[in-house]
Amino acid sequence: MSEESKFNFSEEETSQDKAVEQSKEAVKKDAKGLFQSIKTFFNELLDFRDDTDRDATIEAIKKDIPFKGATAWILICSIFVASVGLNANSPAVVIGAMLISPLMGPILGVGLSIAINDIDTLRKSLVNLATMIVLSLLTAYLFFKFFPTADLKTNELFGRTKPDVRDVLIAFFGGSALIIARTKKGTIASVIFGVAIATALMPPLCTAGYGLAHNWDYFIGAMYLFTINTIFIALATFIVLKVLRFPMLKYANSKKRKRIAQLASILAILVMAPAIWTFVDFIKQSGFENDYNNFVKDEITSNRELWFQNGTLNTSDEKITLYFNGEITDATEADLRNELKRYDKIKEFNLEINGNKNRSFDKISEAYDRAIKELDQKDNIISGLQKQIVDLQIEVTELNKKIENNASQSSSVSFTNLSRDAKVRFSDLQYFSYAKMLESKDFIKIDTIAVAHIKWRKSLKDSMVLIKEKALNKWLKQTLNLDTLVVKKVD
Repeated sequence: MSEESKFNFSEEETSQDKAVEQSKEAVKKDAKGLFQSIKTFFNELLDFRDDTDRDATIEAIKKDIPFKGATAWILICSIFVASVGLNANSPAVVIGAMLISPLMGPILGVGLSIAINDIDTLRKSLVNLATMIVLSLLTAYLFFKFFPTADLKTNELFGRTKPDVRDVLIAFFGGSALIIARTKKGTIASVIFGVAIATALMPPLCTAGYGLAHNWDYFIGAMYLFTINTIFIALATFIVLKVLRFPMLKYANSKKRKRIAQLASILAILVMAPAIWTFVDFIKQSGFENDYNNFVKDEITSNRELWFQNGTLNTSDEKITLYFNGEITDATEADLRNELKRYDKIKEFNLEINGNKNRSFDKISEAYDRAIKELDQKDNIISGLQKQIVDLQIEVTELNKKIENNASQSSSVSFTNLSRDAKVRFSDLQYFSYAKMLESKDFIKIDTIAVAHIKWRKSLKDSMVLIKEKALNKWLKQTLNLDTLVVKKVD
């Protein structure tokens, strides 16, 4: 190959390398531009710091903290409305009460004061919040103490006594939405109303008032829910204001500023620590319950060979108790214990299995077959007895006819018909007999006389007995075509 061709070839390679490098640079530039565009889009979508009015927000929150005059009466009225709604199990009425409640002001004040290191505002917020709580409890107590209450099993009141992790999440994110809306230029009223409904501060206080009047367990559960809502709304306020970098309050005295900052920090820890502990505890409890429910569903109820009755989860003692109808074999028990280890949250729990050994499926089947055989035998016996009864009834009827024919050959009236008609006409008659007797007054001449023995119901008055005996005597004479008939009572 000539020197000239080698030079051209080398030059061509160099130009290709440059083109590849330029192409790579262009791709990198485009990718960087795309990433920057996406980043810019999300910054504009989610960043709310530029649209914040710090001074107006602080002023508006502080304005809602005081509790006196009209605000106090609004709270009393809203508590009464919410109590009526809870008592009547009416969600619409409860929602209306939550919309007019002024409880949210001091709670936001607590979060704000801790965030900006304003101890005076914190003190005012806590005092007003405590006053609101006491007044609300007193109002609800008086209502439920002197007003009839509905059944709690299907009532809205009962649902306000057992908080779970969902209430924590509702309070935190609802409070976040509220403070974000508050900090925005031009407050979004619909957000404030929505948070007032979602966080539900009024119903727990009303339920706590009911607990004071009737049941302390309800009081403790309801106040626990109210405390969760209050703390997490304040926590959300604190976090959002810190993210927005609201300015800390400055004091001329540096020692005082340092002391107040330390006090605010201690208060913040004291207020937020229970909230965080509660949140972690709820998460933990929810994990236990979720694993337990999955264990029962996947390992027990899906197994048709197991006759599951019910079970209990005791998280404090780390114990699971299962109850079965029927005998549980050692192999089945060992298998359930091994399967429990697959569930991380409850794998260390003690599993207690209770089976009813006297109610195994085989024994129940045997008892069922034995009962069927006994029923068949009893059916055969009953059929034989029924046939005997029919035969005896026919025989008795024939004997009655013979007795009647022998007893009254001269009479064409059947005693069966006569006694039946007598009972129909005289419902108070309890005993009746009729026969012809021979009598002699001078012990020489013999006469034939018709005699009827009767017995009346004991509750029948004597005056009525005389009237009915007279009517019976007359009816028998006409029916038997007799001139003389003696009617005698028997005891």
